[in-house]
Parts: sequence; C-alpha cells; structure tokens
Amino acid sequence: MDRDSHSEDTLSTMVLENIKNKLIHAFRTTGESREEPRGRDAGSTVSPLSVGRSYQANEELRRAQIDGAITWLRSELLEMRSQDLQLAQTLLGLNTEIQRLRRESYGGLEVEGDDQQ
Repeated sequence: MDRDSHSEDTLSTMVLENIKNKLIHAFRTTGESREEPRGRDAGSTVSPLSVGRSYQANEELRRAQIDGAITWLRSELLEMRSQDLQLAQTLLGLNTEIQRLRRESYGGLEVEGDDQQ
C-alpha cells in the first residue's frame, strides 16, 4: 500500500504541475494581450519601464493566485486520501465482523473456504 500511495503522490504532483503550467501559460497569454493595447494607446505618457513593472506585478499576482489554488487543491487531495484510508479501514473492520458473525452463526463450525475470503 505504501508503494501505491507513493505512486498516487507522484501522479497527483504531475497532474497539479501540468495544471499549474497551463494556468500560467493562459494567464501569461491573457496578460500580454491586455498589456499591449494599453501601451500603444497611452503613447509617450506611459514609460516602457512602468508598463514593464505593472506587467511584472500582475504576473507575480497571477502566480501567487495560481500557487494558492494549487495549495488548496493539494490540501483537498490530502483530505480525500485521508477519507479514503478511513473508509478502507472501516470496510476491513466490517469484513472482519461479518466473518466473525458467520462463524458464530454456524455454531463455531468452520465452513470450508470461509477463512480464505
């Protein structure tokens, strides 16, 4: 189960990184298309340096928002994994109890193949 958990962690990380890269690319493309017309409309009143700083600040804000969303997704995935483990433990406990009750209902007699399930 430990190896499965590790491979799930790796897969989750890969999926999240893929989502992060797509979001960064989408926001970067959107940001660039927004910045270009504003820079042209403003003409000489806005220096290229201030446009660059504004773009950089927006880019940092977008990255922070993306990182926040990814952190939230990770915490949700960890909570789901915890719930999965609790559910698996509950199911194993129920299975054990069902097997015990079956043995009791047969008056303590072992039924062939019952122990193998």
